Amino acid sequence: MALTNNDIFKKLRVAHKLRDTDIIEICELVDFKVSKAELGAFFRKEDHPKYMECGDQILRNFLNGLIIHLRGPMPPKEPKK
Repeated sequence: MALTNNDIFKKLRVAHKLRDTDIIEICELVDFKVSKAELGAFFRKEDHPKYMECGDQILRNFLNGLIIHLRGPMPPKEPKK
């Protein structure tokens, strides 16, 4: 039994004690818009009528935003000589 993107998203939300507004702000760090309603659909049980699968793009953008949120923005690279 493999973990789905929804399961990973739920576990990260709990582990980092994130609220919906925190997740929206994290996604905005990478210029990705997600609504509160969409987040609610991702965190529902699979048998719920409003359940929605979390796609790879959504999880990828959230993870990239989470990196920026936790570490800060990447410093500019110095040109090679």
